[in-house]
Order: sequence, then structure tokens, then C-alpha cells
Amino acid sequence: MWRNPSHPDRPLHAIVQPPGPALFTAIRDALAGDGPAVLPLSPGHEGSALEALRPTHVDGVPRPGGLGVPPGVAVVIATSGSTGAPKGVQLSATALRASAAASLRRVEASKGERWLCCLPVSHVSGLQVLVRALLSESEPIIHAGFDPPAVLDSGADHVSLVPTQLHRLVELGADLSVFRTIVLGGAAPRPGLVEQARDLGARVVTTYGMSETCGGCVYDGRPLYGVDLKIGADGLIRIAGSVLFSGYRLTEPATPIGRDPAGGAAGTFDGGWFVTSDLGELSGGRLRVLGRADDVINTGGEKVVAAAVVAALCTHPEVADVAVIGVPDPEWGELVTAVVVPTDPDTPPTLAQLRAYSRDRLPLHAAPRGLRLVSGLPLLPNGKTDLVRLRAGT
Repeated sequence: MWRNPSHPDRPLHAIVQPPGPALFTAIRDALAGDGPAVLPLSPGHEGSALEALRPTHVDGVPRPGGLGVPPGVAVVIATSGSTGAPKGVQLSATALRASAAASLRRVEASKGERWLCCLPVSHVSGLQVLVRALLSESEPIIHAGFDPPAVLDSGADHVSLVPTQLHRLVELGADLSVFRTIVLGGAAPRPGLVEQARDLGARVVTTYGMSETCGGCVYDGRPLYGVDLKIGADGLIRIAGSVLFSGYRLTEPATPIGRDPAGGAAGTFDGGWFVTSDLGELSGGRLRVLGRADDVINTGGEKVVAAAVVAALCTHPEVADVAVIGVPDPEWGELVTAVVVPTDPDTPPTLAQLRAYSRDRLPLHAAPRGLRLVSGLPLLPNGKTDLVRLRAGT
């Protein structure tokens, strides 16, 4: 923990650079308490985060108006911005180590085995690869970006990927047994992707989590060591345990862990449980994530979970990729709208075909009433679909 009596607040250094040895060293020192707290940012995406999160330094240069963090905070992660302006998720060294140790324990990784980081360290999934390497007492293999041949030739024992990256490896038909473990997170994989990867020799572990839980805290539907789950009466997933964050940066009033704010709304704490924005079910101790509560589409008085429609439509043979959004409509309130990347742009699926396909798999009110054809879905740096751009029509 940072202990400097002349500085009651710990300096927060924003590091705006691709992943590399310098960033790894800064994160190592932050966790050990030998250096300032770190705010890792990807070049080209730092503008709004710097304004909103006000670090004391940027790449070692003091920044006017910057503010420190509480002494126990080691890393601040800027949220992906999938719903707009970034927030700063404050993570302690204790929480990050607890998460990494539980992950290593679940995948049965041994000391000295090497981890490949090919995800942005500005997102918790990339950051945790480096923390796992620290706990493994091994030097991480760091790639500035995702290049499939380089990933396959990296010599790493373990790698973390998002579904888009795994899809590209599967398309190559590569031998995926070169990795002892592929930790898959960041978004729900399309149906069949994990099975295809396993047919190519992959040992895939699917994860669920977020920045507020130091990344994945549920592996293959079951919580990691030290993590508890429950579903509230509102259907939202609640998480407790040693992996939880220390609060959001520069928010007033602060919501300390353990306080029960009125209503227990998503993004707050309810009696020590972090209330997520995700709807879920628990059966036999296994979690099934249904989708984000803010992705529920209200159409004609009925509620439609967008993720359920995506899961149905992406199995259509003429659909290569798909997202589902609600588009304002004076009659229906919102139209369930499919944004589709066709398998063959010359013969794209029609709305009538997708509605007929949906009726066999979904309630009638969940079938799409709108269709938008695109060449590709816009993505955030962490590999998730950029829903803000889709809803804006860009």
C-alpha cells in the first residue's frame, strides 16, 4: 500500500502508450506499493478519459488540476464507454491479486508458465493478464495488437482473448492446442464458436465479469474462489467477495462497499453485494447470463432481451454477425431491429426470412421488425460491439 505521509492521496499517473515492458513495470510497482497508481490508456482513445478522470500526471509529466487517489488504490480502469462517458473504476492491489490468484487456481496454471497479452491493458482483461504473469513469476509475452500468426507462434502457455479474436483463429483452422488455456471473455461468444475452437484442440474457459470485479470472476458459469453470486428480486446479478473494486473515481457521494443505497440500483452496492447491470439465472450453482438490463427493448408493451434475439439470429446460415437494438417508434415504443453482417453480401437475408426464423425460436413479440445491413459491426477497443454508435446510426 502507498505510504507517504507527505502525500495523503496517492499520485495517479496516466500512461498513454501501447502495451510494453515500461507499462508492465509501472503496474508491477503500483501493485507492490513502490510507485504511483496507474491509469493505463490506449493511444488515440485518451481524450475523454483524461478530462473525466483528472490524473496527476500523463506519461510522467505533471498535469494541472490533477487529483490523486486514496492510498489503497493501485490501478484505475476507464470503463469502455459502451453507454457513453467513461467512469474510473478504482482497483486495489489486494483485489487484483485475489482475482489473478483465483484465476490461476481455476485454470491450473503453474509457476513459470507464460501468459500472452494481446488485449489492450487499458481494459481490465488485458491488465489481468499482466497481473497473472506477476503472480506466476514469469515474464509476460506482450503484443501491441492482435495478429493471428504472431499469436499462434508466441510460445505462450495461456492467453486471454475476446470472441472476435477467437473467431479469427478459428477461421484459420489453426491448431489451438498450442495453448494450455484460452481464457475467453469480454462478450458472449456466438453459438458454436467455443465448440469449433475445441474441435481445433483448444481448451476454452469462458468467463463473466467486469471492471468492477477485476475482470472475469465466473468461469464456465461457476464463481471463482472467494466470489459469491446471487440474483436479486429485480433479476440482476449480484456479486460479493475479495475481487470487488474500491468505488468509482471522483463520484459524489461516494458509495463505499457495504453501504446499502436506496433501491440497490445497478452499479451500486446492496448490503455488500455489487449490483451489476446484467440479468441472470442461477441453477445448481451455475450462472446463466441473460443479457444487460439496459439492453431490454420495450416493444408494444412487451420486454425483449436483446441478447436472446442475437443468440437466435446468429445461428441463421446467412448471418455472419448480428447485433440487436431498440429503435424509437411512435406505434411500438421501440422496434426490435437487427443489425446484420451478411454471410454473402450479394444474397443478404430479408426481414421476412429473419422473422420467420425467429418465430421458431423466440416469442412472437421478440421477432425483429427492422433490419439494417452493414459490412461490419463497430467495435470498442475491448472487442465489444459499440452500441452507442449503432443506436446513433453511425
